[in-house]
Amino acid sequence: MAQGRERDDASSHFAGSSLSVRWVQGFPSQNVHFVNDHTICYPSGNYVIFINLDTKKKTVLQCINGIVGVMATNVPGGVVAFSDRRLKPIIYIYNYPALTRRNKLKGDVLLDYTLLCFSYCGTYLASYSSLPEFELALWNWESNVILCKKSQPGMDVSQMSFNPMNWHQICLSSSSAVCVWTIERSNQDHHFRTRSVKLPLEDGSLVNETDVLFPTTLRKDLIYGPVLPLSAIAGLVGEEAETFRPKDDIYPLLHPTMHCWTSSSDLYVGCEEGHFLMINAETLKVTVLQKMEETSLLDGGQLISPLTLVYQKDGVLTSGIDGLIYSFTVKDSKYQVKNFVEVDGPVANLMFSPSYKMLLIQTDKGTVYIYTFGAEPALDKVLEACDGKVQAMDFVTPGTKHFLATALACSPSSLSAVVGTMDGYLYFLDLHNVESPRVIHRTFLSESPVKTLIYDQRGIFLLVGTADGNIFVIDAKPSKSFQIFGYTETSKDILQISTVSLPISDVVDVLVLAPLPEVGRSRLEFFSLPIMLSKAPRTFSDERGRLKDDFIHKFLYEVEHTLSSAVLNFESNIIYGFCSQVPYICSYLLPEKDHIGVSVLKPHQKVQSKQYGPGMIYMSSHGLWLLTIAKCGFLCVRDIFSMEIFARCRSHSHQGHGIQYIRMSMDGQHILVNGRDDGTLVYLKWKRLGANLANEIFEHCQQLMAALSNTLEEENEYLATFGVPVSEHVEQEEEEPSESNKKLSLDSSQEELGINPEKEISWIQQKREEAIKNEVKLFSQKRKEIKRGIKELSKIITNMMEENEKVDPIAKLEQQEFCLDLEELERLHDESEEEVAKMRKDVEMHNLAKSYLTELIKEECWNSMVVKGRALKCFHIPYVVENFPMKSRTEEELLELKRVMQQKKTEAECLKLRKEIVEVQSSATLVKKHHDEDDEEEEDEEKIIDSSLPNYLLGSLSTDFGADTSLLTSQLELHSREEKINQIILLKDIIYKVKKAFNGEFDAAYKQKEIEIARVTEKNVRIGEIISDLELEEKVWQPVFEDCEKPERALVVEDDEISFKKHVPPWQTAKTEMATPFEMDQLQQAQASDARQRGLMDMMGGVLEVKKEDILRMAIPQPAFMAKADALWSEEERKQFKEYEKKVKELNEERDKYRKSLEAELKKLQNSIQESTQNFDEHLKRLFERRVKAEMVVNQEELKINNLVFSLLLDEELSSREQFLNNYLLKKQEEKSKSSEAIHKAREDLDVFKEQHDILVAEDKILERSFKKEFSEVSGHQVDILYKLFKRRPRVHKQKTQADVNSLVPYGERPGSGKLNKENFTQLMKSMDELDNINNMPEGLEPTVWEHFCATRRAKVENEYKVKQKAAGLQEMTTFLRKRLEDDEAVQHEIERVFHELLRLQDEKVKFQVNLTIQILLKQGQVELENFQLVLEYSDAILINKNIIEDLNSVIRTQGQKKVASMMESKEVHKGIYQIEWEHKKMEMEMEDLNQKAWDIQMLFFSRDRQKYLNEPNYENLIAIQIGIMEQTINVIDKTHKKNVENCKKLLKKLGKYSNQKDTANYTLSCNLREELVAVSERQDICNEMGSKLTCEKIAKERYDNLLKKQKLTSISKQQAEQISVLQAEVERLRMKTFPALIPM
Repeated sequence: MAQGRERDDASSHFAGSSLSVRWVQGFPSQNVHFVNDHTICYPSGNYVIFINLDTKKKTVLQCINGIVGVMATNVPGGVVAFSDRRLKPIIYIYNYPALTRRNKLKGDVLLDYTLLCFSYCGTYLASYSSLPEFELALWNWESNVILCKKSQPGMDVSQMSFNPMNWHQICLSSSSAVCVWTIERSNQDHHFRTRSVKLPLEDGSLVNETDVLFPTTLRKDLIYGPVLPLSAIAGLVGEEAETFRPKDDIYPLLHPTMHCWTSSSDLYVGCEEGHFLMINAETLKVTVLQKMEETSLLDGGQLISPLTLVYQKDGVLTSGIDGLIYSFTVKDSKYQVKNFVEVDGPVANLMFSPSYKMLLIQTDKGTVYIYTFGAEPALDKVLEACDGKVQAMDFVTPGTKHFLATALACSPSSLSAVVGTMDGYLYFLDLHNVESPRVIHRTFLSESPVKTLIYDQRGIFLLVGTADGNIFVIDAKPSKSFQIFGYTETSKDILQISTVSLPISDVVDVLVLAPLPEVGRSRLEFFSLPIMLSKAPRTFSDERGRLKDDFIHKFLYEVEHTLSSAVLNFESNIIYGFCSQVPYICSYLLPEKDHIGVSVLKPHQKVQSKQYGPGMIYMSSHGLWLLTIAKCGFLCVRDIFSMEIFARCRSHSHQGHGIQYIRMSMDGQHILVNGRDDGTLVYLKWKRLGANLANEIFEHCQQLMAALSNTLEEENEYLATFGVPVSEHVEQEEEEPSESNKKLSLDSSQEELGINPEKEISWIQQKREEAIKNEVKLFSQKRKEIKRGIKELSKIITNMMEENEKVDPIAKLEQQEFCLDLEELERLHDESEEEVAKMRKDVEMHNLAKSYLTELIKEECWNSMVVKGRALKCFHIPYVVENFPMKSRTEEELLELKRVMQQKKTEAECLKLRKEIVEVQSSATLVKKHHDEDDEEEEDEEKIIDSSLPNYLLGSLSTDFGADTSLLTSQLELHSREEKINQIILLKDIIYKVKKAFNGEFDAAYKQKEIEIARVTEKNVRIGEIISDLELEEKVWQPVFEDCEKPERALVVEDDEISFKKHVPPWQTAKTEMATPFEMDQLQQAQASDARQRGLMDMMGGVLEVKKEDILRMAIPQPAFMAKADALWSEEERKQFKEYEKKVKELNEERDKYRKSLEAELKKLQNSIQESTQNFDEHLKRLFERRVKAEMVVNQEELKINNLVFSLLLDEELSSREQFLNNYLLKKQEEKSKSSEAIHKAREDLDVFKEQHDILVAEDKILERSFKKEFSEVSGHQVDILYKLFKRRPRVHKQKTQADVNSLVPYGERPGSGKLNKENFTQLMKSMDELDNINNMPEGLEPTVWEHFCATRRAKVENEYKVKQKAAGLQEMTTFLRKRLEDDEAVQHEIERVFHELLRLQDEKVKFQVNLTIQILLKQGQVELENFQLVLEYSDAILINKNIIEDLNSVIRTQGQKKVASMMESKEVHKGIYQIEWEHKKMEMEMEDLNQKAWDIQMLFFSRDRQKYLNEPNYENLIAIQIGIMEQTINVIDKTHKKNVENCKKLLKKLGKYSNQKDTANYTLSCNLREELVAVSERQDICNEMGSKLTCEKIAKERYDNLLKKQKLTSISKQQAEQISVLQAEVERLRMKTFPALIPM
């Protein structure tokens, strides 16, 4: 191995190395196409793959600019077109089978072509691009010219196809629309014409759409004005108004999925909803085909929505999502469904071969079937694709055979491979037969998916990386039954595993790369596996199967930046890494000394990768090459010492996210490259490789194969002899443990682990279970003791809890106190605290949100109100009066109101002056007498009062509330928009004033109620005393304000409204409990020390004097002897008893008197309260009526405002409609101008073409007429024979197709293309050669005459062919002109329609402005109808004021008298005018005659050139002589010009020298000038120092000059003032001269 040698001349060593593509395997992601009857093709990655259906041979065509975009084929032309997917893509045209580039089409598309389609006849190619152009282009792919293109924004087309019977029609369909594009041609000009198909609704019913622009079904509203289209109501004036529809009028339509053309140029369209449509391409009429009857489908399948359609005779073939293909037989407007064939998976594409003998079936996964009609078996699988993507691949060692799987590696030491699965299984395969490998062993490593599989170079170990970060080490030899040695733990997300295993070494070095995204670094783990590991595996691993780090010498390294790939060199001292975030490849030196922990590696060598995106780096088998791949799609082969690229190949592209995997064979001659997303596997081989490079890797391969030869023979022999399929192993393993399982029993530890004996256990889980069993056996005694102690402790705790339940509540402990797990207790406490904190935060946020909402509502409904809304209730009757809540008017509203009022006052003054002027001028005012100024002012006031309209014309009762309506414009005069807006502002001011006036009355009533309640409260105090004295059970009526009367109460929360107790902190409760006894003691001490109060209470009951009110409570105490019997009383006691009775009688009389007086006072107070409250209720009742009237006035004014707003809105709608019609008219006029230009151009082209056609026809007739003259020397008989031969034409034999082909092809004989016409002409010329043969010459004719005859006949045939071609072109141009004329007529009709609509709209607008909606007040009972049967049509009636008619009549009389006088004067004048007009017409006619004669004389002009042309016999020779003289003159002038140029060059050289001399002189002068400037600056400084005296003199001089100027200007201003006064006097004189005189009568 030449690893240590030096490379001095690396460039010469690697010169000329290059790679080439050998073959490509890929799966179709797009539709597969037929190139001819026996070949299909499809794009895959950067390649187009061709498959011969007969030989199954594949041919590859590579796209040089990356991934292939869209593709199309042209069977008659034998070409393939495809686009690339770069910025500004290109379309390539290649011939097949030569695969030579025919043409390259460059357009203006920025991003990508989405569809390509060839026409059947002609050299036409249609291309469609979506974003951002949405452009359809028509190419002539032979001449590389875009014939025409057109953009249709917003339509994302999914399918495009030419009409096979007529290349002038193209159908474009998407999921929401179907469009038919017609190509119109006029000579060499091509134009697109677009027509959209109106699709039915989802249920299959057709839509009856109304005209959006000019609706004819709009109802006429006789009250509220014209009814306009919805677009005008929406205010749309642009192009969006043409297609605007409200949401309610938009119905879901059918969604097309696929279309195909029929032989009658109709379209079949399949829809998602299951409907099948037929569209006439000419009229675009849609017919929903109905199903004939229900037929039983295969396996009960149901056709939901046709995904593909292909046309066949009498119907179509279609497929759905169920994998079934159906045959639709169409007859009239119905179709019948039959089962055709079934395939695996949904069908994505169907296509017939050109001869219609085969049907191509393509599934959504990419599998391709060929159905051959009449063959057995009919269905053949050409290409099979599982999911359309290559997951993994590797070379079978030794050799160039390869193998594919999801995660795979092939062993170098045996013909075996290993496959990893997502379930964690490893399947080992025997590869003696690569096409049908067999499973020989299966291993379940872990439940984590297998991510990486790699063998070392000698095939000793298999390293398996899983998703959870474990790397398993397995014996790679089948003879060892793939023994698992153990595993080591690494970081998760393993990116790459690299190994170094040299024949001379006894260890295998392993390098593992894993990311550290949290710190932005990468981790490298390095360890060594000794070869002797297979002899003593238990020594190197623990009981759980983990390899010991000490034995494998595991070291950790970190890199400061992220790596996407890393490999280890063969000396195990350098790591090569591919940076993921920067475009560099770095090398890192491993430290020689061992270390503990993590060592940070610094880059030793850094080279630019010249590849973008994250990539991977691999090493060749001999360790001298580095293979790098990246997202860019390039494969680079580098030298390991210099890391420079010596071979580069672009096998994939960045559009497919580059290369995913790469594998190189052991001898380095073969490379497999797998794309990431393009589903393409490319096989590369060296095209050129230096001899030294090839020898190096070949020698290494020979050495390695020699070292592995014995192992290969042994292991392969073992595989061939003792290899047992895994199914038999599984059966044996199931039989063997059947008896042993009966003997095993699960202990408590296994129950805790939850082991399921029926479920298969992974190897790592088995190791863990075995370790746990060993630990259980080892510590079983200790475990039993711990269990025993736990049981005793549990009994003690249980007893303590039982005792706790029996104690008092004060002494009872909580349940958590008995928890012995303090950590769990603390965790629960923390969780509860977190939950409480979370709930508290949620409640706070909820309260904050409620508070914020409260503030918003309060600000909007309360704080912003100047007058708060409140109500007022009566005391006794159920009347409630509410005020008007009012907001303050903004400054803008006040300024606007001020402006309008000022404007109205100004208009009123102007109107007043105009009336005065008119009255003075009119004859009616001459009778009036002159009054004094005071009388005039009084009359003005009366006029102002009279000018205000009555209420019935004003439309409201606002004057009853003191509103000033003098500034309002009459409802009969509101015509302009500004007047209506000003009227609305004034009406709003009136509403404000009405509300303000009523609110003033409401506030007065509110204050009165407050006073009444205060009076009642004052009287109720006395009433309460009387009731208490009289000991009555009556309740005192106390009126209070309710919540509606005081709404501010709702903003304040009282304590009694809170149902929950106030939360008092514990410290405050404790403080209150401590302070309460102290306060009670102080109160008792204060009461004990107050002796006066105690004496008053004991002696006099707490009262110093007896009041009158106390009589009712007074009582005379009975004498003590009354307790004895009457017989025992003494005389003295009897006297005392009489006195006692007398006092009691007197006291009772006093009580009765006082009680009566109290009752009278009580009644008086109650009557007073009743009277006052009833008076207030009456007043509030009147206020309620006032409120109703105010609300009526407000509603009246608001109704007027609403009418005005509606009229403004309708005015805006009319303006929008008018603006839209004007815009639409401009658009149509532009279309009209374009169509006129197109017609003009078409006519000019037609005239030119027609002239050429006429010339050809004339030449043809001349040839025919001059035939006998040309052969006049020949005898008449021979001339007749020759003339018959001259008329004879050869028969062109058409290529007849086979009968079976005609019977299969549904389109029959399609129109020929230009290429076919050329072939026909060539065939005609060949047939003419047969007619021109000497054998066909008549007898007796000379050969020279026969040759002349043949030449003449050939010229005649060619001319006839040209005439036919011209005639076809003329017909086409005539048709084009006719269509342009039809389009022009349609546009003209549309313009006339718009003009008519504009006139109608303007008429309606005038009517709307004149016919006003007014509001009239009518008294109740004046107009009463039982039924509302009013005539609403008043087309011949108007509503005007009577004064207007009278004023008009007076004016008409005056003007009529003036008109009669003027008519009499003009009567005489008209007679002279008629005479002058007759003479004028006579002179004009004479002038026209003279002009015509002069024009005729001018047209007789005859130039000298024309005279010379007619007189000169050899005019052409004369012209040739003149041309020769002019050429000689040009040559002489050219020579003179060259001499002048040389002289100028010499002069320029001289001037250059002279300029150099001047530059030298200028430089000398600049130096001198610098010195002079220094001297001048010095002198200037000296002058500035000495110039103070001069400055004073200068200032004095300036002041003197200013005085002179001021005097001069004063004199000029006086003169101008005198002139102005004179002019003013002249102006005043002229004004008085023209001013109307006011002559008092």
